[in-house]
Amino acid sequence: MRTILVYLWRFWMVVMGTVLTIIFFFPVYVLSIRQKDYKTCYFFIRLWAIAMFYGMGFRYRLINKTNKKINKSQPYVIISNHTSIMDVMLPCILFPNHPLCYVGKKELVKIPVFGTVYKRVCVMVDRNSARSRADVYRRCAERMQKGQSIVIFPEGGVPDDTSIILDNFKDGAFILATKHQFPIAVYTFRGLKEMFPFDNSKGYPGVVKVFFNDILTPDLSLKTLKETAYEEIRLSLIEKIE
Repeated sequence: MRTILVYLWRFWMVVMGTVLTIIFFFPVYVLSIRQKDYKTCYFFIRLWAIAMFYGMGFRYRLINKTNKKINKSQPYVIISNHTSIMDVMLPCILFPNHPLCYVGKKELVKIPVFGTVYKRVCVMVDRNSARSRADVYRRCAERMQKGQSIVIFPEGGVPDDTSIILDNFKDGAFILATKHQFPIAVYTFRGLKEMFPFDNSKGYPGVVKVFFNDILTPDLSLKTLKETAYEEIRLSLIEKIE
């Protein structure tokens, strides 16, 4: 019986996602044509993310592990662990004042309706092309110079082995930060691996724990940035919390 309820819950996400995408398609599509309109465009993108996240019965609790604060006028490279499709919604909810641009897989362009908007508001990367991967840094830097913040999941994907707590980080986010001198905002999303995994027969609504770990300055070396971010996220995933 529980499995049937999970499938129905998952089906609700498909229905809701389709309806919301159709509703927000026109304003996002039109406002994404010109970069100067992107802040307004992001307002509708954020509404979509909020509706998806809360509409699936999720909530979040923010746990601040640093005394540093997000500067509303400063673009950031935003990173977190990645275990669920719902990870994509959270940065939009957490950053109301920072128009976000995601680095995403080129394959998602093939999704009807969604893909049309996706290729406009995201920096797409073909992971099988060295040229595409290298060009990401230039395109992300251009977006950030226009006031957008970049969201990158440094694991580069979700590992097939679910026993892996945190996969090795790729260099991309840290190259972007050090090369163009952008600070890195480090977050950990805990709970979604169980609440909304990629296995469609599992999951349940609930409260996601969101850790704001740190803001790392780009004057550190690439190796230090990557190792520090990795360790901060790893510890947040394994530590006991009430």
